[in-house]
Amino acid sequence: MNRPDGRSPTGRRPLKITPRYLDYAEGSALVELGRTRVLVAVSLTPGVPRHMQGKRSGWLMAEYNLLPRSTESRTQRERFKLGGRTQEVQRFLGRAFRAAVDLELLPNRTIVVDADVIQADGGTRVAAILGGYAALVQAFDALVRAGKLDDWPLTEFAAISLGWAGGDEVLVDLDAHEDDRVHADLTVVGTAEGELIEIHGGGEGRPVPRAIYDRMVDEGLRQIPGLVAEVHKQLAEGVS
Repeated sequence: MNRPDGRSPTGRRPLKITPRYLDYAEGSALVELGRTRVLVAVSLTPGVPRHMQGKRSGWLMAEYNLLPRSTESRTQRERFKLGGRTQEVQRFLGRAFRAAVDLELLPNRTIVVDADVIQADGGTRVAAILGGYAALVQAFDALVRAGKLDDWPLTEFAAISLGWAGGDEVLVDLDAHEDDRVHADLTVVGTAEGELIEIHGGGEGRPVPRAIYDRMVDEGLRQIPGLVAEVHKQLAEGVS
């Protein structure tokens, strides 16, 4: 499958992270992944939801939205009821972030990760993970510097999308054009140490050979350390 932008099968789109994009959030980042743009903010609030009361752990939740003109035709705001895709992505993001944060180090605190898609061209949940990680680093660093957090609670992690269009090739970091044409797509979330956090996705209209599925997961994990390093590099460059 020839890629529209001429990338190699394992080539990623350009990634740009603008940290501290918002003045008031404890952590924030504007993530540009190719033509996809996602604004992520992290808020830390006292207290926990009812189902966590009485426990020694804090809580983390994620919210995700497509803004009205993030897509080619206007997306309706979900004012009263979340659509199925939005709920699915929010649950996915919440699971991924909770797996990477030691919430026992943050008792009686709730962390909210808000991801708003400004422009969607494939990989919005990947951009939300990368931006959320960058924003969490900022928020926790501020707590450590203020003497309000003794131990670092965040595992180094990232996400990447992968696709299979037939044959032996596995494609990395799909844009929307590619996502519409592949037979299978996965989002792999993993740590810089090579551990899996989440695999999300599967076949699109046909089964996926086991060997191809394994290759997609392996390639995703191979990409993660470089993405983590790139996030930290851009965070360091963004410090004024």
